Amino acid sequence: MSGPEYKYVEAPLIAQLTHHTMGWRHAVGNQGTELQAPGDEPYVRQGTDSALLTGILRRRLDQLNRMPDGAAWLDDARAAVAISALSKGGTPGGGLIAANEAATEALVEGVAVPGVDGWNGGRAQKVRFIDWETPANNDFLVVSQFPMTIPGARDDHGKPKKLIADLVLFVNGIPLVVIECKKLKAGQGDAHKAIQQLRRYANQKRVSTTPEGSEQLFRTVQLTVATTGDTALLGTFTSRPQDYVVWRQAHPLVGDTHPLSTKRVAKTTYDKDDAFATAQKVLAAGVLHPHHLLDIVRNFVVFKDVEVAEGRTARVKIGPRYQQYRAVYKAIERLRTGETKQVHGKEDKRGGIIWHTQGSGKSLTMVFLVRKLRSTPGLGHFKVVVVTDRKQLQKQLAETAVLAGEKPDIVTRASKVPKVLGLENAGLVFVMIQKQQDAEKARQNAADSLAHQGTPGWGLINDRDGILIMVDEAHRSHGSALHQNLMESLPNAARIGFTGTPIIMNHRKLTTTTFGEFIDTYRLKDAEDDGAIVPIYYEGHIAKGAVNEGEALDEVFQEEFEELTDDQYDELQKRYAKSSAVLNADDMIRRKARHMLRHYVEGAMKEGFKAQVVAYSRGIAVRYREALCDARDELVAEVEKAATPPARTLARAQDTPAEERTPKQRLLVSAHKQLTLLKAIDFVPVISPDSEDDPTWTSWSDGNAQENAVTAFRSPFPDPADLTPESPRPVAVLIVRTMLLTGFDAPIEQVMYLDRRMREAELLQAVARVNRTYGEKKQAGFVVDYAGVSRALLEAMAAYASDEAEGGTIKIEVEENKLEDQYDALRHHLGLTRELIDPADTAAVHRLVDTLEDEERRIAYHKLLRDFLNTFDLLLPREATRRYQRPAKLFGFIAQVAKQRFSEEEVGFDPSAYGERVAELIDEHVKALGVERAIEPTRLTSDDFRTKVEQLPSSRAKASMMAHAVRNHIELHFQENPVAYNRLRERLEEILKKYAEDWAQQLDAFEALSQEAQDVTEGRGSGLPEDVRSLSKLEQAVYQQLTTVVTDGVIADEVRLDLLGLAREVRAVAVRHTARKDLFSNTAALHDLQSDIWMLFAVNDRTHPAADSLAPAVREIIQHNKKDL
Repeated sequence: MSGPEYKYVEAPLIAQLTHHTMGWRHAVGNQGTELQAPGDEPYVRQGTDSALLTGILRRRLDQLNRMPDGAAWLDDARAAVAISALSKGGTPGGGLIAANEAATEALVEGVAVPGVDGWNGGRAQKVRFIDWETPANNDFLVVSQFPMTIPGARDDHGKPKKLIADLVLFVNGIPLVVIECKKLKAGQGDAHKAIQQLRRYANQKRVSTTPEGSEQLFRTVQLTVATTGDTALLGTFTSRPQDYVVWRQAHPLVGDTHPLSTKRVAKTTYDKDDAFATAQKVLAAGVLHPHHLLDIVRNFVVFKDVEVAEGRTARVKIGPRYQQYRAVYKAIERLRTGETKQVHGKEDKRGGIIWHTQGSGKSLTMVFLVRKLRSTPGLGHFKVVVVTDRKQLQKQLAETAVLAGEKPDIVTRASKVPKVLGLENAGLVFVMIQKQQDAEKARQNAADSLAHQGTPGWGLINDRDGILIMVDEAHRSHGSALHQNLMESLPNAARIGFTGTPIIMNHRKLTTTTFGEFIDTYRLKDAEDDGAIVPIYYEGHIAKGAVNEGEALDEVFQEEFEELTDDQYDELQKRYAKSSAVLNADDMIRRKARHMLRHYVEGAMKEGFKAQVVAYSRGIAVRYREALCDARDELVAEVEKAATPPARTLARAQDTPAEERTPKQRLLVSAHKQLTLLKAIDFVPVISPDSEDDPTWTSWSDGNAQENAVTAFRSPFPDPADLTPESPRPVAVLIVRTMLLTGFDAPIEQVMYLDRRMREAELLQAVARVNRTYGEKKQAGFVVDYAGVSRALLEAMAAYASDEAEGGTIKIEVEENKLEDQYDALRHHLGLTRELIDPADTAAVHRLVDTLEDEERRIAYHKLLRDFLNTFDLLLPREATRRYQRPAKLFGFIAQVAKQRFSEEEVGFDPSAYGERVAELIDEHVKALGVERAIEPTRLTSDDFRTKVEQLPSSRAKASMMAHAVRNHIELHFQENPVAYNRLRERLEEILKKYAEDWAQQLDAFEALSQEAQDVTEGRGSGLPEDVRSLSKLEQAVYQQLTTVVTDGVIADEVRLDLLGLAREVRAVAVRHTARKDLFSNTAALHDLQSDIWMLFAVNDRTHPAADSLAPAVREIIQHNKKDL
């Protein structure tokens, strides 16, 4: 094992895991029992079809499952029943997810097997696989290069294909974690490729009709990790790339002096090459430390049904985010150590507030807390009362509560509260504020509503201190009558408030007085930094309408609006609406709808995202639907007219360079590309019902219709090719007044068009609808303002505690200024002090690429370019981007040329990694230059390599491309013949040093060196004696390996002939061992091969002293030359 991936990522991780502060032991998957410390249980596999290490597992089962007197009782038959639950459990036809869920339940809860006569009345007994309470009683083994058979897949020789997992972590012989390591990639690492490989290994990617992975490996796996050292992400085998999360803390509680503190872990050197692995170090300590890993598997992994397409759900496995783990850890610690009210004398000190910004998984944090509570000694007896007032959240919490193993009682009537809360047993109770209100209003005309301040309480119900009240949206519900009643009825209960909205300063004291001090905070800025949410950008658009002589709305009412109170503003809105005047007149609504649609078509729709419109009233919401449908049809007609001969409007727009198109041309080109989908999209109001409503509004207020609309909205757009006149219209835009503005989660939503004034918490909760992550292309959410809420946003943020106010919305102008700075930085990096060069000037382009010869400068360029293109994509298609379109094309083209020049086939620039609009811009530019084929990366052995070198404009460019191609070729084939390729590597460095500025000499030298490299690869043995060249490629590599340890550089004929014979014998031994079809994936078989090779060397006088080091090295060479056998 070698190369940068192993050296800088895998080896440092193994070193950390086996460090004394972690306690894992290590084995190499294709080397049998090697690297085992004396006394350790041997790592031996019986084939590669099953992932369970049954030898270790069987022994551990015997040790963990004993009678009270310590006697063994688990015989082979009962053990087989238990192990079968891991390897064969699950619902028939349920696939891997069902099998994994069944195995997870077996791991956590144990498996019942027949009892033993004379013990406990012969009753069934549960077999434990893991000792959760005492981690030291378990076996922790990390196996690198772990092979698994891919069922049904064959290689070119008809042999079963294997996958090789970089690292698999076993507890008691059971695989719980799979880790994929990738080498650093210029600019941002290659964690995404690691994630895609993990998905292929678990057969989750589904891009091929043939099997790509081994589901047997993942039957018991709880977590997956994708790492490049500097980037380390945590997920599960069902996680999509956007679901993987960073882990920023090595331990949730400790200070900086603890061995597992985040700062100490980040600074500790576990391996000489782990300098870039800071993120990996922290995740390893925070998640993979045996104590943490067992805690996470037991309490922080759940299964859940999620919407994946319209009308279709999928079961997924979800692990924790670091802030969820930290918050639960802190909450448990406070519940465990805080004083009860009876002890303190005045108040209960076991509770507090968990403030985690919206989109950070607050409801799952509540579920994890309940699970952890149940498994914590001294806290498992708690009755948990959950208080919420949101129907949608109640449904979500009820579903996730079942995942915690709790069957919740849902209380919807005040009269039921005393009975449920008075029970002495532990339990989980939901008390629904809104349902209480609705039921009481229907029965007593709201006067006796539970939320009314004058509502009489229930009196004392339960004075136990083993009760925990968990209050959702604590910033709003702390003052409700229901909450006050609960405090009186459960006087000794602990209280924890959860909120995702910052607590307004003048409410903060009351909130902390009610619940206690903050337990944990996870701010908007934290979530943005972690990629848990995307930043929100604000755009102001005051529509220009028919106001008197056509003045702008803000020009007529600016001063008046600034002085109006919210109540006065509402009255003004109503007055104008009634008189068909400006703000919500039909003509103004049509104008705004037209602007919204065109903004949407050029922006979010192009990337597959959706939007919401917030209207002033329910009636105006319905009118917006009509106006948006009309705007859609108008735009479709406009595009079709422009595209119909003899009209040349569309063709002229398409032929115009992107940076020179007018706004109308940009719209035509964009709409034409999406025309099929544009014709089909729908705009659906979601409004509350009222008895006075127009009967035609029923479609928009009916509960079932609303649920269907929301489901369609959350689903991705269908492929336009699949749309037919009979297809249901895809929902692109939801139109609301107050519904779906809080507690509504639709990650596909990117834009909110605001046409209603809001303030404080309502405004912040509303705009947060667009901050959910959704794939790599959603880099931001947008709030487009038609109501003038900019000042209200600033005032709302100013009203929050200063330490919570970081983040929030960002004005789009800020990004425009940032783009200018990023553009200047790129120019400076390339030394462009004057006008930009013409991309068609090949010599000028390559002179700029010359400046990127140094790898560090190239990495820095990629980073600058990534930042520039991300901001550029964020701002497209706004007018401010027009002057940057030519630079974007040039800088992207330079990166593509550099990718070819420096042989960055896997790690270089890729336009598709950016938004659809950026990729399209750069691809169109390359096509216009006619150089698509010329800049494609190529290898030294490619037929067109020499042609592409000759096309370069200078000797420097040619020599540079040759040098990087040779270097890449050496690294690619190094393990096939380490001695020969190491000499080539040294020659390459000598050439670079000797002819540092003489490009013509470099070119001549690299021509010769490249031919030698190809000779080695093809087994022609350039520079070797004739009898050595007559050997096979494998024999040549073995011969050269032998010469390094048995000679001092001078090889006499007698020695050479002896080593030639030995090389042939090695190949004969290897050929004999290939009779085993699974030789290269069976660790025991490889161990036998190495033993036989060692024996050859041990009995030979020349190789005997070096037999121990030669045997594994030669076995590695055989593995990399297996095609020569």
